[in-house]
Amino acid sequence: MSYSERINDPAFTRYIQNTHRVTWIFSSIIAIVAIVGFFIYGQTSTEMDNPQALYIGFGIGGMFLVIALFRSLGYRKGKTWDGVITGKDVKEKRVKKYTGDNDYYWDVYKVYNVFVQDEQGKNHTIRTERNDTVYKYYKVGDKVRYHGGLHTYEKFDKSHDSIVFCNACATLNDIQNEVCTRCKCPLLK
Repeated sequence: MSYSERINDPAFTRYIQNTHRVTWIFSSIIAIVAIVGFFIYGQTSTEMDNPQALYIGFGIGGMFLVIALFRSLGYRKGKTWDGVITGKDVKEKRVKKYTGDNDYYWDVYKVYNVFVQDEQGKNHTIRTERNDTVYKYYKVGDKVRYHGGLHTYEKFDKSHDSIVFCNACATLNDIQNEVCTRCKCPLLK
């Protein structure tokens, strides 16, 4: 029963760096496609000419780059803190889904909330939809550590668990595994 020192493994730093790189590459490709696509549209369309179409492409491309920037900054500014699970609840939600034939149906699903209070008294919520695995994993009274750089939680007492979530990619793993089956980062157990 303890928080794992394996959080200091260089694999987590590599995972965060790779995530940043993939985010920037993907956002850059989408931005370029938007700019080029609107430029071509402006050249070939009778509805909109360049430079108006090009400006729209730059706006949409810039939006993707701003999203990448905020995502990268979010990984950097997270702080690690300790807390405790203070409660849990389940709520039923429904959303209207359209079938495409001017008809719809109601999709009913459950939202699972796990409430955490940090050492400063601030409340946080771990929220999942349609899957109760995380909800069942935590018990009221469990001590947890929030790893800010990864935006994930680690339980203090994992001695009665048969599963553990990867703190890098959130993949569910058998507690006997040493590394995540998906991303190969060490499991915090």
